[in-house]
Amino acid sequence: GAEGSTLMSYFSKHHIQALKPKITFSTLRDLQCPVLESNELQGKPEESCSTEELLEWLGAVLNQVSLDNKSSSFLSTYSCPQPNTVVEKAFLCTITGFIIPEKVIQLLEQLCCYFGEPKLAHWLTLTVHGFADSPVAWRESEHGFHKGGENLYNLVLFRNLDYWLQMAVGTHDDCPP
Repeated sequence: GAEGSTLMSYFSKHHIQALKPKITFSTLRDLQCPVLESNELQGKPEESCSTEELLEWLGAVLNQVSLDNKSSSFLSTYSCPQPNTVVEKAFLCTITGFIIPEKVIQLLEQLCCYFGEPKLAHWLTLTVHGFADSPVAWRESEHGFHKGGENLYNLVLFRNLDYWLQMAVGTHDDCPP
């Protein structure tokens, strides 16, 4: 209505425009992946990895850290947790920008459909990062970004539709609901 057109004229007068999220796709080849079992959060030696090991591995993959643990590497001696398996192809999609919760839910629903194809992965993951300088964190509390800025959650979905939910907040933020 009239309010919408007034708002749009205000934005256009001040050269403010809506930005669309940036989407990038990449294929990771011969990626070492941890072996996960949906009912083993702590992992089992020589059978499956823990939730903490997965989150650390995921951070290394997302930041393109080499996982081969070469002694000549000055950047990282990190290696994929044991047990692991080599995946011929892994797909990585990164969406950067402001994304409303309804779109995250829609993406999650689409990812669940991924398991309909029997030859595909046994698990997949969706990580959502908040902005480090967001004015609010969880539960509408002020965000302590001057002291850290951690604000993320990670969903690990399994073929049987079990899931793990991992959340991280800064030391000066409230715990998520």
